[in-house]
Amino acid sequence: MAGDPYQYFRIEAREILEQLGQGALDLEKGIPSSDVIARLLRLAHTLKGAARVVKQPEIAEHAHKLEDVFTTLRNSTASAPREQIDLVLMLLDQIGVRLGALAAGGPADAVLPGRFETEEAVHVYRPDSQDMEGLVDGVAEAQSQLAALRLRLDRGDRIRHLIDLIDDQVGRFRVADAVRAGNRPGVEKTLSMIEELRGGFGALERDVAHGVEQIERELRQVSEAAARLRLVPTSAVFRFLERAARDVGRTLGKRVTFEGRGGDVRVDSGILTIVQGALLQVVRNAVAHGIESSDNERRAAGKPPDGHVTVTVSRRGASVSFVCSDDGRGIDLDAVRRTLQRKGLSPAERQALDADALLRLLLKGGISTSRTVTDVAGRGIGLDVVREAAERLGGDVTMRTEPGTGTTIELLVPFSIASLPALVVEVAGIAAAVPLDSVRRTLRVTSGQITETADATSILHDGRSIPFSSLLRVVRPAEPRPRAAGASPTFIVEAGGGAAAFAVDRILGTATVVTRPLPELAPAAPAVVGASLDPGGQPRLVLDPVSLVAEAYQSCVPQLHAIASRPSILVVDDSLTTRMLEQSILESAGYVVSLASSGEEGLERARAARYALFLVDVEMPGMDGFAFIEQIRADSSLRDIPSILVTSRAAAEDRQRGREVGAQAYIVKSEFDQGALLECIRRLVQ
Repeated sequence: MAGDPYQYFRIEAREILEQLGQGALDLEKGIPSSDVIARLLRLAHTLKGAARVVKQPEIAEHAHKLEDVFTTLRNSTASAPREQIDLVLMLLDQIGVRLGALAAGGPADAVLPGRFETEEAVHVYRPDSQDMEGLVDGVAEAQSQLAALRLRLDRGDRIRHLIDLIDDQVGRFRVADAVRAGNRPGVEKTLSMIEELRGGFGALERDVAHGVEQIERELRQVSEAAARLRLVPTSAVFRFLERAARDVGRTLGKRVTFEGRGGDVRVDSGILTIVQGALLQVVRNAVAHGIESSDNERRAAGKPPDGHVTVTVSRRGASVSFVCSDDGRGIDLDAVRRTLQRKGLSPAERQALDADALLRLLLKGGISTSRTVTDVAGRGIGLDVVREAAERLGGDVTMRTEPGTGTTIELLVPFSIASLPALVVEVAGIAAAVPLDSVRRTLRVTSGQITETADATSILHDGRSIPFSSLLRVVRPAEPRPRAAGASPTFIVEAGGGAAAFAVDRILGTATVVTRPLPELAPAAPAVVGASLDPGGQPRLVLDPVSLVAEAYQSCVPQLHAIASRPSILVVDDSLTTRMLEQSILESAGYVVSLASSGEEGLERARAARYALFLVDVEMPGMDGFAFIEQIRADSSLRDIPSILVTSRAAAEDRQRGREVGAQAYIVKSEFDQGALLECIRRLVQ
C-alpha cells in the first residue's frame, strides 16, 4: 500500500456507500424495521472506523452524522421523514465526492461537495476492458493447451507397451544367455532395471494426470471468475436510476416511484457503461416531461398520486433490451409541432409529419418542448444521447407514446458478451447451447410419434402440431441427414410465438455459458448468434431460440403454414382446467390457441406474437384481468386487438369495470354457453 494508501479503503467505502444508498431509498418507501436500521448503523460505524484508520477525519465525521440519523430513526415508530432521507443522501454524496478525490490522487478537501452525479456510478464497477479481454483470452488459450496436453497423456499406453515388449524379449532369452555367457547377474540386473522403469513411468504418469486434473479445476474457477468480472448484472444501475428519478422529482415537486425489473440479466460492462448514460437521460425525461405536475392532475386522469417509472431489462435473442416506461401524460405532439414552427418548419410540412415521424425527430435531438431551461430540461439534448448510445453499440432505439397514458422508450443493443443458463446438446459432433428459458422440455421421440407428409415432419406437443427437425439441418443447412430409425433425444423450444422440436444425438445437460460474438468473417447459420468455450476449451455454438423456431417453420409443410395462418387466440387464465377447456373448444372451432397461466406471462406473449383476440380471466394472482386489458389498451401495437373477460364475478360493478378498461365482452362462467362464446369470438375476430 506504499504507493496507494487508500487502495482497499476506496473499495470498502464504495461498497458501503452502495448499501447505505439503497437502504436510504428503501427507508423512504415504508416504515423501517429494527433489523434494517441496525444493519445501516453497522455499515455507518464500519465506514467511520475505516476512515479513521486511513486518517480521513471528514469522511469519519460524515459517517458519525449518519449514525446520529439512523439512531433517531431507530427510536421512531413512524415512517422516515423525507428531510431525514435527504440528509442521509446528502451526506453520502459528500462522502462519495471525497472518495472520488482520493481516487484521483489529490487531497480529499480539494473537491467541494456537490450534486449527486449518476454518471460516476459506472466507475464503481467497470474493470479495464483491455485487461479483462486479455485475461479471458489467456484463460481460454491455457484451457486449449491443457486439453492438448491431456491428449498427449494417452501416448503413455504406447510407452507401457514398449516396456512390456522389452521385458518379454529379455525374459525370453535370459536363461540361455546366462548359461552361455555366464552372465546371470547381468540379466537379473537388466530385468530389475526394466521393472524399475515400469514403476517409475507409472508413478510419473499418475502424478502428471493428477496435476492436469488439478490445473483444469483451477482454470475452470479462474475462467468463471473472469466471466463474472467482465459481466455485470444490470441491477447495478438500478439504484442510481432510482436515485436520479427521486432527485428530479424532488427538484420539480413531483412524487415518483421507480421500479427496476430483470436485474439478473448479466451483460458486458462496456455495454452497461454506455447504456447507463442513456438510461439516465430517459429516466430524467420521464420524470421531467412525462409525469404530471400535480397530484390533482393525476387524480383527474384516474391515476394514483405517485408517478411510476419502470426500467425493464430482458434478453432477446442475440440482443439485450432496455425498456423505460412511465405512466405520465405522454408526449405532447402538438407542442412538438409548435417547436418545429419556431424552428422554421412550414404548417404544411408540420402537418405532414405523423406521430412516428415526430418521435424520430425527437430522437435526433435539438427539440425541447420545455419553455424554460432548468437543470433537468429545456436544452433539447436528452434523447439524442439515447440515439448516440444505440449507434455506438450497433443497436436501435424506438419510442412510442399514448396521450394521457405514458411513454415507452426501448434501447435494443447486441450482446458483445453475455452469461446465460443453457441446455447443452450435441449433434454430429457439434456441441451447441440453447438458452434455458426458451426450452420447454426434453424427451425421446420414437418413429411412431412422428407425423410425416410429402413436405414436412411434425410431432404433437401439448395437443398441437409443431415442426420436428434434426438440429443438424439448422447448424449445417447444407448437410441434412436422414432421421434415425430409433428413439431420438429431442428438445422443444418455444419463442417468438411458436414452438418447434429438434432431434440431437445427445443431451449433455445444463450449464452457464459465457457467450462471445463470432468473428466477423466466420460463416455461420442464421440461428447461430455466438460461441462459448467448454471447460476443456472446445467451442460450442450458441443458438437463438427465435431463429430456431423461425427456421423450423420455414421448412414446414403447407399444412403447418395453414395452421399458422388461422386466427390465433391467447387464453390467459391461472386455472389449468379452464385453460384446457377453452383450448379444446377453440381448437375444435378451428382457431390456433396459445396459453398463459398469469397476466404477466400473457402480457409477455401478447408482445411477442400477433393474436386476433385475447380471452382473459379476471381473478388471477399478481396482474388480474382488468389490469391486463389496461396494459393492452395502453400499448399502441396491441390496443386494437379485441378482448373478452371470462370470470365467475357477476356483480354489476365488475361488469362496469370491464367496460371501463376496454373489454369488448364480459362472460360469466355460471352463465357460460359454448355457442354464444364462439359466436362472440367470430364476430370480434371478423
